[in-house]
Amino acid sequence: MAYYSRSSLEKMGFKFLGENVKISDKASIYDPELIEIGDNSRIDDFCVVSGNIKIGSYVHITPFCLLAGGEKGIVIEDFSALAYRVQVFTQSDDYSGETMTNSTVPQKYKHEFKSKILLKRHVIVGAGSIIMPGVTVAEGCSIGALSLVLKSTMPWGIYVGSPAKRLKDRKKSLLQLEKKFLSEKLNDSI
Repeated sequence: MAYYSRSSLEKMGFKFLGENVKISDKASIYDPELIEIGDNSRIDDFCVVSGNIKIGSYVHITPFCLLAGGEKGIVIEDFSALAYRVQVFTQSDDYSGETMTNSTVPQKYKHEFKSKILLKRHVIVGAGSIIMPGVTVAEGCSIGALSLVLKSTMPWGIYVGSPAKRLKDRKKSLLQLEKKFLSEKLNDSI
């Protein structure tokens, strides 16, 4: 996997670009002027990233993910990860049949639902999962592979299924590891 150089990333015109950001040269980035990326975050091959998006620090977006931020936006907080083929949508057509659908039809004939998505700190979303508009995935949640998340979650849960439901609590041990990691990182920089 080849990554863009820092100078190439700067030329793209991101709204904000942290230190040590890695983006594959095979990723498709649209509207970089609307995209913020924090320190030490990475976007891998064949991802499509577009619209209003804010990515925190130490976030990993693995191959083939789709982040459709649109106008409402996606926020992915620190230490979160999206596994292969995760899709995150901030807008959806009306599937009821009351209106027309798709991007080729003028807006006056359609009704789209548009709402912000928030993935809080320490969220991991399993391969092939889909996050729909208006969802907040609370701090520390894990979403099992191939899950469909239609509703916001409660903190520190493991959610699975279609639609996703809370299976059990997730351990918080990683919070101690985060403190140790950040402490060591701080000591290394002194």
